[in-house]
Amino acid sequence: MTGDLGRRIAYHRERRGLTREELAERAAMAPGYIQYVEEHPDTIATGALTRLAGALGISPGELLGGAADRPPGPGVARLTPVLEKLDRDECLRLIAPGGIGRVAFAGPDGPTVLPVNYKLHEGALVFRTAQGGQMDRTLRTGLEGVEVKIGFEVDQIDEARREGWSVLVQGPAHLVEQEELDAVMGAGVSPWAGGTRELYIRILPHQITGRRIRGL
Repeated sequence: MTGDLGRRIAYHRERRGLTREELAERAAMAPGYIQYVEEHPDTIATGALTRLAGALGISPGELLGGAADRPPGPGVARLTPVLEKLDRDECLRLIAPGGIGRVAFAGPDGPTVLPVNYKLHEGALVFRTAQGGQMDRTLRTGLEGVEVKIGFEVDQIDEARREGWSVLVQGPAHLVEQEELDAVMGAGVSPWAGGTRELYIRILPHQITGRRIRGL
């Protein structure tokens, strides 16, 4: 049975695109030990924890879950940060794996930003929400031919290296009609919030911009 520490090790390893063998080499450990700590709920020695965290580019505290209840990026910026624009192709490459993004729109109660799980499916962003919720009420304008344009933001922060990127997608959002539902369900969007969230929404990316911050 995998414990919280094992899940965090596996998550950060996969986020960096490392195999167990590659992480083991970086941390000067046996690959079998990496497999063991990922798959078992046991605690590990302080020295091993420090080496694993260093190999993953994070702090031991983050690996233990000490950063779970605070917003990302509280540390100081690099001394010489560089902000660069990303072209459309690079933006699409970064967001293509899917994950969690933030949808921003003028809701019935005012400006609203909500986190949602999304997938990139056939050139559009797809996510799920609840029937009768703020997004549902916003899109059901009752006016034929009226498009509701919204923003959708995805980002990634690497706190250890003080680097990161952000992609902003802007375009019209549409409720997925019944005849299109089977195809869109193939995107495999599964919301973390759970509950009955069977209303599928698709965003057509008319405009995509992005920025990356890094050091010299």
